[in-house]
Amino acid sequence: MSAIDVSEELLADVKNFLDVTWSDPKSDAKLRGQIRHGISYLVDKTGVAPSAFSGEDANDRAQKLLFYLVLYDRAGAFSQFVQNYSFEINSLRRSTRVHAAKASGEAAQ
Repeated sequence: MSAIDVSEELLADVKNFLDVTWSDPKSDAKLRGQIRHGISYLVDKTGVAPSAFSGEDANDRAQKLLFYLVLYDRAGAFSQFVQNYSFEINSLRRSTRVHAAKASGEAAQ
């Protein structure tokens, strides 16, 4: 997978969710790395596009999962996130597959 770009908008949204009101380059760089890791993980596990996390193509469910993943990751509890949110991850995976199947079926017609 190519490098994942974390937009300023997404960084601001994550910081707002986490109640991070300060800004410093080292903290922002670390947070961007955690966001990249989260996007990579969720893209791999659910099949959503990397663009599903911000901008015009944002998917509310994917974005909310990313926010909670980063919250858990910052607390050193990534494995707890996987355990606690497995239902939501699987639900998003199924939803993504259904939408992809519908889109390919419509394209075939």
